[in-house]
Amino acid sequence: MDLAAAEVRVAELRATIRHHNRLYYEQNRPEITDDQYDALLRELAELETAYPELVTADSPTQTVGYKPAEKFAKVEHLAPMLSLGNAMNEAEMREWEGRLYRAGALPEQSPIEYVCEHKLDGLSIELVYRHGKLIRAGTRGDGLIGEDVTANVRTIREIPKSIPAASIHADLLSVRGEIFMKKTDFARLNERQEEDGLKTFANPRNAAAGSLRQLDPAVTAARPLSAFFYAVDDPEKLAVSTHEAVLESLAALGLPVNADRRRCRGIEEAIAFYREMIARRHQLAYDIDGVVVKVDDLRLQESLGAVSRSPRWAVAAKFPAEQAETTVLDIEIQVGRTGALTPVAKLQPVRVGGVTVSNASLHNQDEIDRLDVRLGDVVLIQRAGDVIPEVVQVLKERRDPIGHGPFTIRAKVRDCCPVCGGAIGRNPDEVAWRCFNVSCPAKLVEGIKHFVSKGALNIDGIGDKLVRQLVEKGLVKEPADLFRLTRDDWAGLERMGEKSAQNIVDAIERGKTVKLDRFLYSLGIRHVGEVTARALADAFGSLPAVRAAALDALAAVEDIGPIVAASIQAYFQDPEKSRWIDNLLAAGVAPAWEQRRVDAASPFAGKTVVLTGALAGYSREAAKALILERGGKVAGSVSKKTDWVVAGADAGSKLTKAQELGIPVIDEEKFTRMLEDAS
Repeated sequence: MDLAAAEVRVAELRATIRHHNRLYYEQNRPEITDDQYDALLRELAELETAYPELVTADSPTQTVGYKPAEKFAKVEHLAPMLSLGNAMNEAEMREWEGRLYRAGALPEQSPIEYVCEHKLDGLSIELVYRHGKLIRAGTRGDGLIGEDVTANVRTIREIPKSIPAASIHADLLSVRGEIFMKKTDFARLNERQEEDGLKTFANPRNAAAGSLRQLDPAVTAARPLSAFFYAVDDPEKLAVSTHEAVLESLAALGLPVNADRRRCRGIEEAIAFYREMIARRHQLAYDIDGVVVKVDDLRLQESLGAVSRSPRWAVAAKFPAEQAETTVLDIEIQVGRTGALTPVAKLQPVRVGGVTVSNASLHNQDEIDRLDVRLGDVVLIQRAGDVIPEVVQVLKERRDPIGHGPFTIRAKVRDCCPVCGGAIGRNPDEVAWRCFNVSCPAKLVEGIKHFVSKGALNIDGIGDKLVRQLVEKGLVKEPADLFRLTRDDWAGLERMGEKSAQNIVDAIERGKTVKLDRFLYSLGIRHVGEVTARALADAFGSLPAVRAAALDALAAVEDIGPIVAASIQAYFQDPEKSRWIDNLLAAGVAPAWEQRRVDAASPFAGKTVVLTGALAGYSREAAKALILERGGKVAGSVSKKTDWVVAGADAGSKLTKAQELGIPVIDEEKFTRMLEDAS
């Protein structure tokens, strides 16, 4: 793969990972398994390692979680809430221990003491106590800034509102843990939801996250949430020297702590606990998807430090995916926003990990060919998370010799879109077959959902079911139609009252005033995510300028290569897409962009800055925005073109490279002074 191809693939991976981050962290409705997500993240990390010039500060490999939702107030964590690196099997657990020894923190003949705990499938939380009183609770968010859920957490009975202040050697103590829902409580909640005619939850994790992230604390209070806590921001505040002592201290303070843990001497004892938990997982009162192994000695933890987004001294040992045999009854073809035709296997229902499974993704024709999956085949499916599973193997020895032949998407749909009957095709450099009809109802539904989404026009109240009704009734055939609908049109839809209809009309009216980058993102141009849309807005400053931009001018924009540029130009040259945009403008949508006015005397003007490590006073996104506002550029990797490196706590390889190249390194205090000078 050359640099140009890598650039396109990196852009695709980042957009895909951010999409799934949004679904998992913000909307509590994952679409892919944990294993599939981990594979995407690993592929991105490998490409960034091979092409370091493609690394950016906002890449999913450099960040944690997902930015807090706009509906919640923001809270800054006392110390970063990092994510854990994964070990996918026993061999990787042994490799992880090998890296600890190679770090040189202790001699190889000394066995490492570990504490092994359950990896809960819930929502990470931080509690902050001042003088023993609970003053704040926040979700993990992006690791530095979380969502303020204090009022909701106060309704959870297991969480103490006060703890013995005399036992804490500081005014403030940050306690980290996990909010979750027990299996029996989840079952009862879903029974109540069904009885009340409300939507049921897919799994306990979604139920716990959805229950905690409510604007009305009364809703949270009515939900059966539980919690376990396992860490603090600074163990010195508890006057302890081991992780086990941290857990014991938390329990003594009255916080719920999981007693089902084990101190292990060496990785083989940790692996024995891991095997035991695989056997016992379904007997537990709550869901776990692995075991967390942590170095017990806190001084050793400190000497090992952290890399990028994860501490070196801990690892999440993930359980192997659960598998079962079943029969392929049919293969259906679904159509997405970009027209991609996705095959989905319809299965004889089978229980996998306590859940009945009847669908499995087959991804694309190449995957079907690789597996050689056919109708009537007995297949092995795996469920690595609580979402649609995947087919991992066809048991060909059990195939009927006079059964069905090889399956092809083209034959199934007879060379036309299964929804609209339009022409389909496949570009030479892609694996997906696509519907080329711009008016395809399936594409339109997904496109409208994207158009009104939070990163785009952010029009509240228009969910999946409403969009489908609008398209099915012929009320919406393009995005501009949304702005022509009256309150009576909305009120005529199922389960839509006069007040709700008026709220949507008001939200749509507010959507007419939109920033240019959000408008460009809302159009659904292939390869154009939120970051690329902002780069276009910065480079051209107006919608007419972007629409008229030459290919060379587009390709010259930072973070946009020739392939992405060609996709952008092709979109704006498409007569149907141009008509859609003209109609949006005629409906009153007014994309605007305020060019940043940069003082030539700003110390950041024209400078390239790299951020590394955790800054106490700024999230990574906030620091980047402040540099951009003052005329600087933020790069993701250090090179000879870098002017400065801003280094915070736990700075890693970027700091080392800067020192090797003789590039000036500034600390947070100097960075703050420079920002003030440039204001």
